[in-house]
Amino acid sequence: MSLIRLSGVDIIKDSNLILSEIDLTLDKGDFAYLVGRVGTGKTSLVKALIGEFPVTKGEASVAGFDLIKLKKKQVPYLRRKIGVVFQDFQLLQDRSAYDNLAFVLRSTGWKNKKEIRQRIEMALDSVGMLHKKHKMPFQLSGGEQQRVAIARAILNNPEIILADEPTGNLDSDTQQEIMQLFMEIHDKQQPAMIVVTHNLNLLQRYPGRIFKCEAGKCSEVENRQEIDFFGFMES
Repeated sequence: MSLIRLSGVDIIKDSNLILSEIDLTLDKGDFAYLVGRVGTGKTSLVKALIGEFPVTKGEASVAGFDLIKLKKKQVPYLRRKIGVVFQDFQLLQDRSAYDNLAFVLRSTGWKNKKEIRQRIEMALDSVGMLHKKHKMPFQLSGGEQQRVAIARAILNNPEIILADEPTGNLDSDTQQEIMQLFMEIHDKQQPAMIVVTHNLNLLQRYPGRIFKCEAGKCSEVENRQEIDFFGFMES
């Protein structure tokens, strides 16, 4: 059974049709990029996959949940199976790296303090941030904040990881470090992973399937040569 399966799907935002007739299927261990110019619906698709934007028409299944029939009370359970990484990190600024992760675990039902500590330290260690677990976000560089955000995303061993422009606010060397970290996580845990990006270098260095949003549609690019790379990189 596919972890993500969209067939003939429409995505609506504020009563406006953002994307239509989407066909996208990812199985465990699949790695894919989502590309397209600014405003073509990439982030809207990510938000639809986590139950934030309504999905209408067609068939839509994510981690065993039917998005067409998804009820509000089911959304937290869906999101436990998905790790999301954002461009701007979205860490809580009033608490340490450790406490950012503790907040997530407690919010998803963890109660045993020893198990919480072990899980957080394991996640931070896997992204090279255990030694800075007591640092506040403002005390960390952009790359370090993104590492903490990645640790947060993998806390509950998600079946799916969605990364929305995860290297967009980072310098070129840090971009490569963060992308290499994603690839290590993918190799070890084998989630279905989608990375939204404008970065041509990443697509060339870390090959994967490519889905392109354009003119209200989103479909897989079978031939990489068909992509207008410099076109989709325009901001």
